Amino acid sequence: MKDSFKDLTYKELITKREELTKQFRDISFNMVVGHIDNPLRKRELRRKMARLNTIIHEYDIGIRKSQE
Repeated sequence: MKDSFKDLTYKELITKREELTKQFRDISFNMVVGHIDNPLRKRELRRKMARLNTIIHEYDIGIRKSQE
């Protein structure tokens, strides 16, 4: 199920991207070092990060307007 990032503000999107990036690095490290329970989680995180980056980019180039 897709997360709804459309309702978040620009600052919340940046914070969420940092959280997902940290989770992605942790999962990547665990896949190399040891066992991971759900290997598809890495793909899910990568796609969520891409969705977030798209929305953040839309704010940067002016397609989306900040609601603040």
